[in-house]
Amino acid sequence: MKVLTLNIPDSLEVDNRDIAMLVATQLYQQGKLSLGQAAELAGLTKRTFAELLGSYNVSIFNYPATDLSKDVANA
Repeated sequence: MKVLTLNIPDSLEVDNRDIAMLVATQLYQQGKLSLGQAAELAGLTKRTFAELLGSYNVSIFNYPATDLSKDVANA
């Protein structure tokens, strides 16, 4: 796993958990991480991460319509 060091101004009142959540939600929204991977990056369980997505304006249903159609057809 890669380690990233960020220099964040003291005037910006965010903690490490907030930064991790922001990064994880964006990577999840972009489809670069699965829900489980994003939750792990944020240091949370899948359930907790999924519950918090809405507060970051990210939908848990981050699934392309074409993939959803294929899944329904294969069900």
